[in-house]
Amino acid sequence: MLRKLSVLANTTFVFAFLLFSFISIRQAQADKINGGISPILAAEYIHSVIEANRTIYSEVIVERLGATIALPSSENWEQENALLLPAQFLAKTAQHSNKKGIGMRYRLMSLWPINKKNGPQSPFETKGLQETLKNPGKPFTQLISVNGKQFFQAIFPDKAVTKSCVECHNKHPQSPKQNFKLGDIMGGIIINLPLDKPTSTNKTPRIASEVVADYIHSILDSNRAVYAETIVDRLQKKKIVFASENWWEDNTLLLPAQFLLDSSDLIAHQNIALDFKLISLWPINPQNGSANEFERNGLQYVAQHQMRPYFKKTTLSGKKFFEAIYPDFAVTSACVECHNQHPKSPKKDFKTGDVMGGISLFFRVE
Repeated sequence: MLRKLSVLANTTFVFAFLLFSFISIRQAQADKINGGISPILAAEYIHSVIEANRTIYSEVIVERLGATIALPSSENWEQENALLLPAQFLAKTAQHSNKKGIGMRYRLMSLWPINKKNGPQSPFETKGLQETLKNPGKPFTQLISVNGKQFFQAIFPDKAVTKSCVECHNKHPQSPKQNFKLGDIMGGIIINLPLDKPTSTNKTPRIASEVVADYIHSILDSNRAVYAETIVDRLQKKKIVFASENWWEDNTLLLPAQFLLDSSDLIAHQNIALDFKLISLWPINPQNGSANEFERNGLQYVAQHQMRPYFKKTTLSGKKFFEAIYPDFAVTSACVECHNQHPKSPKKDFKTGDVMGGISLFFRVE
């Protein structure tokens, strides 16, 4: 899978309110236990996941299928039965995550937006976008207070990773800048994180490990849902293109599970202490089964407690890590049909909305 990538690259308001309250309680409790994670490290974890998903969509979906089967991407994707543009895909997944009401928010913005609503909305955002042009290797950050509540904001550069990104902006009649090149910084991704007030024993703002895990999972879950529903399910129903586990050879879409796993492969090569994967008690591929007792117990737990993660803190070689398993739901009929019809599937009676497995997270804490 990585060899293939290297070729291309060379539910409700009430639930959201309760979830946010639950996170706030866990934040306060965890801060007393382990001091939490620095906001900048949390933002770097979050950005790496956003960027990995964006890269997979841009390169493996838009760029590859545009070249192999002439499947177009368009800002009018619904009317034209096309793929979303990479910027639209990121915006839609951000909207999905932001609506969860868990506190974290992120969005894509630019000094040269085609759509004016994607421009900077404050002097900080304008300055941050300007600074990322000068120093793209370092995010631009600040701590702010709004109505007595502290927030950490970080702006990371957003680069043109594919020719389709460059061509779209350079050819669009409403684009303020039309001389982008591959690899140029086209804008930025801003991440906004709420912080608890510093305690008497820890005056440096921190974010609980459990809360950081919720943020990372929200991004993964949102990308998985948007890809499964808006790309795979929609285009399969219209018989435009299908998803296949042999997507490379068949010139088709990746299965939703493969999309997540390929994003994980990219993270693994970024030299950061973060890992995630999709696992199940009933895997089609035995490699996606539980690897240890923690994962087995976690999968059994989330199958019974569908709104709560299973987690633990551990120490390896003197370093502290956090592990969590979240339920993975069958969000579309395509997910259900794939597993129920696959000859190697150990379980063939899934229904839409069932827990099919879990998303496992593993990252280092300070």
